[in-house]
Amino acid sequence: MPSKTTTRRRFIRDLGLGALSLPLLEKANAALQEIQIKRIRFYRSPISGSAINQSFHVVTVETDQGIMGVGEGGSPDGIRQCGELLIGKNARRIEHLWQYMYRAYFYPPGRESIHALGALDLALWDLKGKALGVPVHELLGGLVRDYIPCYATGYPREGTLEETARACMEAGFRAFREHLADPPRGERFDSRKQVRRAAEQCRRMREGVGPDGEWAIDFHTRLDFADAVRLCQLIEPYEPLFVEDLIRSENPGVYRELRPQVKVPVAVGEHFGDRWEINELVENRLIDYSRVTLPNTGGITEMMKIAALCETHYVGLVPHFTGPISVAALVHLLGVFPGPVLQELTGRGTRELAYLPQGYDFKDGKLWPNDRPGLGVEIDTENLELELEVTEHRQPTPLYRRPDGSITNW
Repeated sequence: MPSKTTTRRRFIRDLGLGALSLPLLEKANAALQEIQIKRIRFYRSPISGSAINQSFHVVTVETDQGIMGVGEGGSPDGIRQCGELLIGKNARRIEHLWQYMYRAYFYPPGRESIHALGALDLALWDLKGKALGVPVHELLGGLVRDYIPCYATGYPREGTLEETARACMEAGFRAFREHLADPPRGERFDSRKQVRRAAEQCRRMREGVGPDGEWAIDFHTRLDFADAVRLCQLIEPYEPLFVEDLIRSENPGVYRELRPQVKVPVAVGEHFGDRWEINELVENRLIDYSRVTLPNTGGITEMMKIAALCETHYVGLVPHFTGPISVAALVHLLGVFPGPVLQELTGRGTRELAYLPQGYDFKDGKLWPNDRPGLGVEIDTENLELELEVTEHRQPTPLYRRPDGSITNW
C-alpha cells in the first residue's frame, strides 16, 4: 500500500502541478495540524478613545508554533473573559472558537463583549492566513473586485463646503460625506431649525461634488421621527447616495413605519453588533445598505454571515470607519463580497502610526487588496503599552455538546 507522501506526489503529478508544488502542499499540511494557543496579549493603542465598543486597542494571539495573529478592539475585561477560554485550544478551528466564546458564559454577550470577541476573531484569521502563507481573502473564497471604493468623512476643509466636496472627488473618493449640521455654538438643538440648515447643507454638497459625483449625510440619530422623514423629503431632489442612521437605533422595528415615507437610500447599522441585531432590517428590505463593521460584529466569522444575508436581500455593505487593523481586515471581507460596497475613511484616508509599520494599502481614494499573508499588517509592540496578558485557561460555566461534538447551551 503506497504511503501518504507517495499518494500526494502522484496527485500532484496527475494535476500537472510540477515538483515545486510539493513543498507548498507539505507546508499547508503542516500548517493545518493543531496550532495551540499559548498566550493572548492586550496592548493599549495611543489613538483609541475611551469608548469600549469602538476601541482601537491591539490584541495578539500567540501559539506553540511561534505564529502570532494580530487583532484590534475590545477592553481588558472583555479580552480577559474571552481570552481565558481560548488558552490551550486549537487556533485553526475559528468557527468552533467563535461559538465557544459566544456561548460559554450562557447569557448572550452584549455589544462590548462582542467587540472583544471580534478582536480575537480578527487575530485568529490573521494567524491562520500566516500559517498557510496566504492572505485572508484567499481563505474567504478569493477576490471579486480590484479595489474597495471609499467615501470620506471629515475631509479636511479646503475653502467652502462646495470647494471641499469638489477636492474630495478630485482625490479619488467615491463620495463626500458630512453629518447633520451642528447648531451654532451656545445654541440648543432645535430639530426643525436643524432640518432647514441640513437641507441647505445638502444642496451645497450636491453642487460641490458636481453632476457625476456622489455625496451622503449622516443624520447621526439626532432627529425625531417626523423631522427625519421631512429632511429625507427635502433632500430627495439632490440625489444622496444614501442617508445614515435616520433615527435612534434602540428600536430597529420602527423602520417598518419610516421606510414607506422615505424614498432616498437608507444606511443603518453603525450601532449594531452581531447578525441578530440587523437581520430584520435586512430581511424585510427596510434598509439599502448595512453599516455594521469590524470588529463590532464579532469579527470576520460573523460579518461574513451578515454579508451573505445582505447579498440574499440585495443590501450593500458600507461599513462604519474603525481602527486601522480592522480597516485592513475589511479590505479582505469587502474584497470577496459580490454586492455593492463602500468603505468609510476619515480625513484623507491615511495616517502614519509608529506601532503599525505596515497597515492597509490606500491610494487615490481607494483601498487596494494585497497578497501579504494573513491580514497583511505588521505591528511594533515597542510602541505600544502592554496592559494585559492571558496564559491560563478558565471556563467558569459548564458547556454542553451534541453527540456530534458541536456546541449547544448549558
